[in-house]
Amino acid sequence: MVVIAPILIGVLYAFLMSLLREPTRRRFNAIMVAGAGAAYLSSGSFGPWEFVFTIAVTYCAYRGLDSYTWIGIAWLLHTAWDALHYLRGAPIIPFASHSSLGCAICDPVIAIWCLRGGPSLPGLIRSWFSRRPASGSGATGS
Repeated sequence: MVVIAPILIGVLYAFLMSLLREPTRRRFNAIMVAGAGAAYLSSGSFGPWEFVFTIAVTYCAYRGLDSYTWIGIAWLLHTAWDALHYLRGAPIIPFASHSSLGCAICDPVIAIWCLRGGPSLPGLIRSWFSRRPASGSGATGS
């Protein structure tokens, strides 16, 4: 469950964000990753590097206002920061020892969605079920 739940949370996040129309979806995601970038700031686990990390993610988030690629990069940076915090024993939620591990599993799911351009998941699912064989595909049956 330590692995499955974070993956499902990442998919649910992408699904819910898909309900927003563009460009609001992209801009809102840039704001979300900027907030995630500051999540560890108060822990001080890595001293001044916490500020360097926050600045790096904030820069990516700013660039992400116009580009899903930058948002995806920011989520991947956050993944690495989550993993470092987990290994150090300084979780994002102090009373939940595996919270940084869960975040490190969830964040790449979101990053992949962003690096794919933040597509509408409901629309993508609908397209899977509405595909019809193309006429003139060479399979005539006669």
